[in-house]
Amino acid sequence: MTDINALHDPERTLVMGVLNITEDSFSDGGLWLDPDKAREHGVAMMNDGADLIDIGAESTRPGAKRVSEHDELARVTGAVRALLEHDAVLSIDTTRSSVALAALNEGAQIINDVSGGQLDPELPHVVADHDCLYIVQHWRGWLAGGKGGVPDADTSVYEHGVLRDVKDELMRQVDAVLAAGVKPERVIIDPGLGFSKPGIEHNLPLLAGLESFEETGYPVLIGQSRKRFITAMLQEAGIDEPSMEDRDSMTAALSALCAEHGAWAVRVHDVPRSVAAVHAGALWRRFR
Repeated sequence: MTDINALHDPERTLVMGVLNITEDSFSDGGLWLDPDKAREHGVAMMNDGADLIDIGAESTRPGAKRVSEHDELARVTGAVRALLEHDAVLSIDTTRSSVALAALNEGAQIINDVSGGQLDPELPHVVADHDCLYIVQHWRGWLAGGKGGVPDADTSVYEHGVLRDVKDELMRQVDAVLAAGVKPERVIIDPGLGFSKPGIEHNLPLLAGLESFEETGYPVLIGQSRKRFITAMLQEAGIDEPSMEDRDSMTAALSALCAEHGAWAVRVHDVPRSVAAVHAGALWRRFR
Protein backbone atom coordinates (compact mmCIF):
# COMPACT_ATOMS: atom_id res chain seq x y z
CA MET A 1 0.00 0.00 0.00
CA THR A 2 1.43 3.37 -1.07
CA ASP A 3 1.75 6.02 1.63
CA ILE A 4 0.07 8.98 -0.10
CA ASN A 5 1.42 11.48 2.41
CA ALA A 6 4.98 10.29 1.85
CA LEU A 7 4.39 10.35 -1.91
CA HIS A 8 3.23 13.97 -1.71
CA ASP A 9 6.22 14.98 0.42
CA PRO A 10 9.17 12.76 -0.57
CA GLU A 11 12.65 13.25 0.80
CA ARG A 12 14.15 13.62 -2.68
CA THR A 13 13.15 14.48 -6.23
CA LEU A 14 11.30 11.57 -7.83
CA VAL A 15 11.69 10.29 -11.38
CA MET A 16 8.45 9.77 -13.30
CA GLY A 17 8.80 7.52 -16.35
CA VAL A 18 6.54 8.26 -19.33
CA LEU A 19 4.47 5.40 -20.76
CA ASN A 20 2.69 6.67 -23.87
CA ILE A 21 0.11 4.17 -25.11
CA THR A 22 -0.61 6.31 -28.15
CA GLU A 23 -0.37 6.27 -31.93
CA ASP A 24 1.00 9.76 -32.38
CA SER A 25 3.00 11.03 -29.45
CA PHE A 26 5.93 13.05 -30.78
CA SER A 27 8.87 10.81 -29.90
CA ASP A 28 7.42 7.38 -29.17
CA GLY A 29 4.00 7.19 -30.78
CA GLY A 30 2.99 3.61 -31.55
CA LEU A 31 5.90 1.94 -29.73
CA TRP A 32 3.91 0.78 -26.71
CA LEU A 33 0.39 0.29 -28.09
CA ASP A 34 0.65 -3.48 -27.76
CA PRO A 35 -0.37 -4.37 -24.16
CA ASP A 36 2.57 -6.71 -23.65
CA LYS A 37 5.05 -4.11 -24.90
CA ALA A 38 3.45 -1.46 -22.67
CA ARG A 39 3.83 -3.70 -19.63
CA GLU A 40 7.41 -4.59 -20.53
CA HIS A 41 8.37 -0.96 -21.03
CA GLY A 42 6.76 0.08 -17.74
CA VAL A 43 8.57 -2.69 -15.86
CA ALA A 44 11.85 -1.81 -17.61
CA MET A 45 11.53 1.81 -16.47
CA MET A 46 10.88 0.64 -12.90
CA ASN A 47 13.96 -1.58 -13.07
CA ASP A 48 15.93 1.43 -14.33
CA GLY A 49 14.94 3.37 -11.22
CA ALA A 50 11.66 5.14 -12.05
CA ASP A 51 9.73 5.93 -8.87
CA LEU A 52 6.47 6.56 -10.75
CA ILE A 53 5.03 5.50 -14.10
CA ASP A 54 2.85 8.05 -15.90
CA ILE A 55 0.39 6.26 -18.20
CA GLY A 56 -1.14 8.29 -21.02
CA ALA A 57 -3.36 7.00 -23.83
CA GLU A 58 -3.93 10.29 -25.65
CA SER A 59 -1.27 12.49 -27.22
CA THR A 60 -1.31 16.16 -26.22
CA ARG A 61 1.05 17.39 -28.93
CA PRO A 62 -0.23 20.16 -31.25
CA GLY A 63 -2.40 18.76 -34.03
CA ALA A 64 -3.02 15.39 -32.39
CA LYS A 65 -6.48 13.86 -32.78
CA ARG A 66 -8.54 12.97 -29.74
CA VAL A 67 -8.73 9.30 -28.84
CA SER A 68 -12.21 7.93 -28.21
CA GLU A 69 -13.23 7.55 -24.59
CA HIS A 70 -13.68 3.82 -25.13
CA ASP A 71 -10.14 3.38 -26.47
CA GLU A 72 -8.58 5.52 -23.76
CA LEU A 73 -10.40 3.57 -21.04
CA ALA A 74 -9.32 0.21 -22.45
CA ARG A 75 -5.68 1.20 -22.89
CA VAL A 76 -5.31 2.83 -19.50
CA THR A 77 -7.09 0.22 -17.39
CA GLY A 78 -5.21 -2.60 -19.12
CA ALA A 79 -1.86 -0.98 -18.37
CA VAL A 80 -2.86 -0.18 -14.79
CA ARG A 81 -3.80 -3.79 -14.08
CA ALA A 82 -0.63 -5.12 -15.66
CA LEU A 83 1.74 -2.77 -13.83
CA LEU A 84 0.07 -2.98 -10.44
CA GLU A 85 1.02 -6.65 -10.50
CA HIS A 86 4.59 -5.35 -10.30
CA ASP A 87 3.80 -2.95 -7.41
CA ALA A 88 4.11 0.13 -9.60
CA VAL A 89 3.15 3.58 -8.34
CA LEU A 90 0.96 4.87 -11.15
CA SER A 91 0.07 8.32 -12.42
CA ILE A 92 -2.68 8.59 -15.04
CA ASP A 93 -2.26 11.28 -17.69
CA THR A 94 -5.87 12.05 -18.62
CA THR A 95 -8.34 14.90 -18.92
CA ARG A 96 -11.43 12.65 -18.72
CA SER A 97 -13.20 12.01 -15.43
CA SER A 98 -14.39 8.58 -16.61
CA VAL A 99 -10.82 7.44 -17.27
CA ALA A 100 -9.61 8.87 -13.98
CA LEU A 101 -12.40 7.10 -12.08
CA ALA A 102 -11.74 3.74 -13.73
CA ALA A 103 -7.99 3.97 -13.14
CA LEU A 104 -8.39 5.00 -9.50
CA ASN A 105 -10.83 2.16 -8.92
CA GLU A 106 -8.21 -0.21 -10.32
CA GLY A 107 -5.60 1.13 -7.88
CA ALA A 108 -3.81 4.07 -9.51
CA GLN A 109 -2.54 6.68 -7.03
CA ILE A 110 -2.14 9.91 -9.04
CA ILE A 111 -4.16 11.80 -11.65
CA ASN A 112 -2.08 13.99 -13.97
CA ASP A 113 -4.48 16.44 -15.67
CA VAL A 114 -2.76 18.57 -18.31
CA SER A 115 -5.82 20.85 -18.42
CA GLY A 116 -5.54 21.49 -14.68
CA GLY A 117 -9.23 20.84 -14.08
CA GLN A 118 -10.51 22.91 -16.99
CA LEU A 119 -11.49 20.40 -19.70
CA ASP A 120 -13.72 18.11 -17.64
CA PRO A 121 -15.30 19.86 -14.63
CA GLU A 122 -16.14 16.48 -13.09
CA LEU A 123 -12.52 15.36 -12.89
CA PRO A 124 -11.64 17.37 -9.74
CA HIS A 125 -14.73 15.92 -8.06
CA VAL A 126 -13.56 12.39 -8.90
CA VAL A 127 -10.19 13.21 -7.35
CA ALA A 128 -11.87 14.71 -4.29
CA ASP A 129 -13.78 11.46 -3.75
CA HIS A 130 -10.58 9.39 -3.78
CA ASP A 131 -7.50 9.57 -1.58
CA CYS A 132 -5.14 10.28 -4.48
CA LEU A 133 -2.77 12.97 -5.64
CA TYR A 134 -3.82 15.47 -8.30
CA ILE A 135 -1.30 17.11 -10.62
CA VAL A 136 -2.72 20.47 -11.73
CA GLN A 137 -0.93 21.73 -14.83
CA HIS A 138 -0.97 25.26 -16.21
CA TRP A 139 -3.09 25.17 -19.36
CA ARG A 140 -4.53 27.79 -21.70
CA GLY A 141 -6.36 25.53 -24.14
CA TRP A 142 -5.53 23.54 -27.24
CA LEU A 143 -2.93 25.06 -29.51
CA ALA A 144 -3.88 26.15 -33.02
CA GLY A 145 -4.40 23.05 -35.13
CA GLY A 146 -5.37 21.12 -32.00
CA LYS A 147 -8.16 18.83 -31.01
CA GLY A 148 -11.28 20.33 -32.50
CA GLY A 149 -13.53 23.22 -31.62
CA VAL A 150 -12.11 26.67 -32.26
CA PRO A 151 -8.50 26.78 -31.04
CA ASP A 152 -6.99 30.01 -29.82
CA ALA A 153 -5.01 31.76 -32.55
CA ASP A 154 -2.10 32.40 -30.18
CA THR A 155 -1.95 31.24 -26.58
CA SER A 156 1.71 32.08 -26.04
CA VAL A 157 1.42 35.81 -25.25
CA TYR A 158 2.27 36.63 -21.62
CA GLU A 159 1.34 40.22 -20.89
CA HIS A 160 3.15 40.51 -17.55
CA GLY A 161 5.97 38.09 -18.33
CA VAL A 162 5.75 34.34 -18.55
CA LEU A 163 6.75 33.56 -14.95
CA ARG A 164 4.25 35.94 -13.36
CA ASP A 165 1.37 35.09 -15.68
CA VAL A 166 1.86 31.32 -15.50
CA LYS A 167 2.09 31.37 -11.72
CA ASP A 168 -0.99 33.59 -11.34
CA GLU A 169 -3.06 31.55 -13.79
CA LEU A 170 -1.94 28.25 -12.27
CA MET A 171 -2.89 29.41 -8.78
CA ARG A 172 -6.36 30.32 -10.06
CA GLN A 173 -6.65 26.78 -11.43
CA VAL A 174 -5.61 25.40 -8.03
CA ASP A 175 -8.21 27.58 -6.31
CA ALA A 176 -10.87 26.10 -8.58
CA VAL A 177 -9.96 22.48 -7.84
CA LEU A 178 -9.82 23.24 -4.13
CA ALA A 179 -13.33 24.70 -4.42
CA ALA A 180 -14.38 21.39 -6.01
CA GLY A 181 -13.29 19.60 -2.84
CA VAL A 182 -9.72 18.50 -3.57
CA LYS A 183 -7.60 18.66 -0.41
CA PRO A 184 -4.59 21.03 -0.52
CA GLU A 185 -2.35 18.23 0.73
CA ARG A 186 -3.18 16.19 -2.36
CA VAL A 187 -2.24 18.87 -4.94
CA ILE A 188 0.92 18.89 -7.06
CA ILE A 189 1.48 21.80 -9.46
CA ASP A 190 3.08 21.77 -12.91
CA PRO A 191 3.97 24.95 -14.86
CA GLY A 192 3.27 23.09 -18.11
CA LEU A 193 6.50 23.45 -20.05
CA GLY A 194 5.81 23.44 -23.77
CA PHE A 195 2.06 24.01 -23.42
CA SER A 196 1.42 27.43 -25.01
CA LYS A 197 5.15 27.92 -24.47
CA PRO A 198 6.94 27.11 -27.73
CA GLY A 199 10.33 28.76 -27.25
CA ILE A 200 13.33 28.94 -24.98
CA GLU A 201 12.14 32.38 -23.86
CA HIS A 202 8.89 30.85 -22.57
CA ASN A 203 10.30 27.82 -20.78
CA LEU A 204 13.66 28.69 -19.25
CA PRO A 205 12.22 31.54 -17.14
CA LEU A 206 9.88 28.97 -15.57
CA LEU A 207 12.77 26.63 -14.79
CA ALA A 208 14.93 29.50 -13.51
CA GLY A 209 11.95 30.58 -11.40
CA LEU A 210 11.21 27.13 -10.00
CA GLU A 211 11.58 28.35 -6.42
CA SER A 212 8.81 30.89 -7.07
CA PHE A 213 6.42 27.99 -7.68
CA GLU A 214 7.73 26.17 -4.62
CA GLU A 215 6.94 29.23 -2.51
CA THR A 216 3.24 28.44 -3.06
CA GLY A 217 3.67 25.49 -0.70
CA TYR A 218 2.74 22.93 -3.36
CA PRO A 219 5.20 20.34 -4.68
CA VAL A 220 6.24 21.00 -8.28
CA LEU A 221 6.40 18.53 -11.17
CA ILE A 222 8.59 19.46 -14.14
CA GLY A 223 7.95 17.84 -17.52
CA GLN A 224 10.78 19.02 -19.77
CA SER A 225 11.52 15.77 -21.57
CA ARG A 226 12.03 16.00 -25.34
CA LYS A 227 10.07 19.26 -25.63
CA ARG A 228 10.61 21.59 -28.57
CA PHE A 229 12.61 24.07 -26.52
CA ILE A 230 15.10 21.29 -25.71
CA THR A 231 15.83 20.99 -29.43
CA ALA A 232 16.14 24.78 -29.67
CA MET A 233 18.65 24.82 -26.81
CA LEU A 234 20.75 22.19 -28.55
CA GLN A 235 20.64 24.13 -31.80
CA GLU A 236 21.84 27.24 -29.97
CA ALA A 237 24.73 25.11 -28.73
CA GLY A 238 25.66 24.36 -32.34
CA ILE A 239 23.97 20.96 -32.79
CA ASP A 240 21.92 21.67 -35.92
CA GLU A 241 20.09 18.34 -36.09
CA PRO A 242 19.91 16.98 -32.52
CA SER A 243 19.46 13.24 -32.15
CA MET A 244 17.15 11.65 -29.60
CA GLU A 245 20.23 10.90 -27.51
CA ASP A 246 21.14 14.59 -27.61
CA ARG A 247 17.64 15.56 -26.46
CA ASP A 248 17.71 13.00 -23.65
CA SER A 249 21.11 14.24 -22.47
CA MET A 250 19.84 17.82 -22.36
CA THR A 251 16.71 16.61 -20.55
CA ALA A 252 18.89 14.91 -17.96
CA ALA A 253 20.96 18.07 -17.46
CA LEU A 254 17.76 19.96 -16.68
CA SER A 255 16.66 17.10 -14.38
CA ALA A 256 19.80 17.66 -12.33
CA LEU A 257 19.06 21.38 -12.05
CA CYS A 258 15.44 20.68 -11.08
CA ALA A 259 16.56 18.30 -8.34
CA GLU A 260 19.11 20.82 -7.09
CA HIS A 261 16.26 23.33 -6.79
CA GLY A 262 13.94 20.90 -4.99
CA ALA A 263 11.42 19.81 -7.62
CA TRP A 264 8.96 17.14 -6.48
CA ALA A 265 9.55 15.06 -9.61
CA VAL A 266 10.78 15.17 -13.19
CA ARG A 267 8.71 13.51 -15.93
CA VAL A 268 11.03 11.88 -18.47
CA HIS A 269 11.18 9.35 -21.30
CA ASP A 270 14.78 8.24 -20.70
CA VAL A 271 14.80 7.08 -17.11
CA PRO A 272 18.43 5.98 -16.49
CA ARG A 273 19.95 9.35 -17.46
CA SER A 274 17.58 11.29 -15.23
CA VAL A 275 17.95 8.88 -12.29
CA ALA A 276 21.67 9.63 -12.30
CA ALA A 277 21.06 13.33 -12.91
CA VAL A 278 18.57 13.65 -10.06
CA HIS A 279 21.04 11.96 -7.72
CA ALA A 280 23.71 14.47 -8.73
CA GLY A 281 21.30 17.36 -8.22
CA ALA A 282 20.33 16.09 -4.79
CA LEU A 283 23.98 15.90 -3.73
CA TRP A 284 24.58 19.42 -5.03
CA ARG A 285 21.55 20.63 -3.05
CA ARG A 286 22.86 18.96 0.11
CA PHE A 287 26.24 20.67 -0.05
CA ARG A 288 25.41 24.06 -1.51
